[in-house]
Amino acid sequence: MIVSLVTSVTPQVETLWHHAHKDVLVKRGGVALLHTLCGEGDVGQLLVDVVSTSSLWIVSDKGQIKGLGLVRERVVEAIYVVHEFRRQKVATKLMKSLLQSDTPPIDAYALPGDRAMKSLYESLGWKARLLTMRGA
Repeated sequence: MIVSLVTSVTPQVETLWHHAHKDVLVKRGGVALLHTLCGEGDVGQLLVDVVSTSSLWIVSDKGQIKGLGLVRERVVEAIYVVHEFRRQKVATKLMKSLLQSDTPPIDAYALPGDRAMKSLYESLGWKARLLTMRGA
């Protein structure tokens, strides 16, 4: 598997981005996370913005994108792995590559109840240090 920075919005990247968007909407806290990531803006525009600011990474194998990660200001804001490639260490490969970069992430977001993501961060030695609560 290869981890690389996304330098242009290709049809494959755009399709995966929209799958990730659709997937996060149904998760507890997903709507709030999207609001944090793009405010009132359009998710499609967010894709263009994160690519233009060198903030989007992909994990690919044999030309097929298996997952992506959004990292801005040293914060892992999102990781998405295609359903059929989950539990194959795609997210682990992404995180380990990011941690070896010149500006490794120091924080990350995980949705409430997303035990897999929390376990990944904990396996890398990270600890939960903030929980944001919101009134109804």
